[in-house]
Amino acid sequence: MEHNPAAAWLTEAANAAEQQGAGNLLRVVLIVMVVGCVLTAWFLLRGYRRKDD
Repeated sequence: MEHNPAAAWLTEAANAAEQQGAGNLLRVVLIVMVVGCVLTAWFLLRGYRRKDD
């Protein structure tokens, strides 16, 4: 196994990232999923809050 310097590895990773087309769509889907999970958890857990008035 040959040794690749870090700069060459980063260059290859950047070139591979440019060739992939669905990366932006996947990012958007993941962000929307995470935001949806947070909002769902907030909505469900707010009913369990104690009201010590």
